[in-house]
Amino acid sequence: MSTRLGRPRSFDRDAALRAATEVFWENGYEATSVNDLTRALGITPPSLYAAFGSKSALFTEAVERYRATIGAGVMDAFRTASSARAGVEAMLRTAAVDYTDPAHPAGCLIISAAATCGPRSREVERYLRRLRNVNVDTIAERIRTDVENGTLPEDTDPGALASYYAAVLQGMSQRARDGADREELERTAELAMRAWPEGRGRRS
Repeated sequence: MSTRLGRPRSFDRDAALRAATEVFWENGYEATSVNDLTRALGITPPSLYAAFGSKSALFTEAVERYRATIGAGVMDAFRTASSARAGVEAMLRTAAVDYTDPAHPAGCLIISAAATCGPRSREVERYLRRLRNVNVDTIAERIRTDVENGTLPEDTDPGALASYYAAVLQGMSQRARDGADREELERTAELAMRAWPEGRGRRS
C-alpha cells in the first residue's frame, strides 16, 4: 500500500503558523531550516510545501499573522493615543512589556528576523524593511499633524523625529534579545522621551 504524502486531514493551519512564527522569531529567517520548520510543525517537507508553497511564503504568512495578532500591540498603542507624543510614549512602553514577555521569543519578529540575512534572502529583507518603514511613515505623519495644529514647535522635523524613535524601538528589540528585562527597557523609554521637542508652535 502506498503512503500518501501531503497534509494530514487534521492539519491545523493556524497552529502551524503559530509554530512557524516561534521558530522564525527565535532563529531568524535565514538560520531557520526546512527541517527546523517541519520538526516544529510536525509535518513532512512535502506537506510543508503543499500547504505553504515555500519557506519564504510560509515566513510571509507567519509575519502577516504576527502583525495581526501578537505583534500588533506596539503600533496599536501609538495609533490610539491622543497625540504624537502620547503615541510614541505608549509605543515604547508597550514595547518594553511585549519585547520581554516570557510567553514568546524576545524582541520583535519584524525587527530581528532578517538581521543576518545574506544575498539569498534579499527579498525577505526588503519585505521586512518595507514593513518597518511603513511604521516610520505612520509616526512621521502623526508628528507632522501635530506640528501643523500647533501642538509641536514649527521647526520640528517629523521625519528625523520619527526615525529617531524607530531607532530606539529597534534598539529595545535587540536589547531584549540580549537579555534586557522589562525594567531596563522602561528606563530606556523614559530617557528617550526626554528628547521630545519642548514647547508649542503657532496655529496657522
